[in-house]
Amino acid sequence: MELDKLLDPIQLFETWFDEAKKKELRDPNAMQLATVSKDGMPSVRTVLLKDIIDGSFVFYTNYESRKSDEIFQTGKGAICFYWKSLNRQVRMVGQITKVDKEISDLYFSKRSKGSRVGAWASMQSRPLDSRKTLINRVKDFENKFDNDIPRPDHWGGFALSPIEFEFWQDGEFRLHDRFILKPSKKLKLWEANRYYP
Repeated sequence: MELDKLLDPIQLFETWFDEAKKKELRDPNAMQLATVSKDGMPSVRTVLLKDIIDGSFVFYTNYESRKSDEIFQTGKGAICFYWKSLNRQVRMVGQITKVDKEISDLYFSKRSKGSRVGAWASMQSRPLDSRKTLINRVKDFENKFDNDIPRPDHWGGFALSPIEFEFWQDGEFRLHDRFILKPSKKLKLWEANRYYP
């Protein structure tokens, strides 16, 4: 693809994301989230992009999970989208912060009842003695709440604010098209540079 020296990476991401929504069979919003502990040990897992707010990429999770512990320790992370149907990948790194409670409350209120109950029932990242224990916890919380299920304090959103983007397009003979965007010294602009694959 032709590369302008100055690009808006959010606009380009949204263009690629819209194409992925039409082509990708399942979960075009699935992204690999990498975090790192204060001891420098990395870990990665798949989460779902739920929104882009002011240029930050928002996902939701249990604040007592391993990923949350590592985010609270370092405030850093990386996310990567790979759309096999398009042979495209977008990677970004940046700072991660909690979203405002109001944003988490609004998203939580739109989740299915089962997902809201699950947020209460799951003690994410902790040992579980049996599946039956989890099912019983779900039943307990179903009995505790009617349809008005409040968001638990231990569950909510995070937002990754990118300081670098990489856009990657598959190429013949592994001569991929790869370019990285970093903030330009010019106000509110990003500078794009092509890299060897």
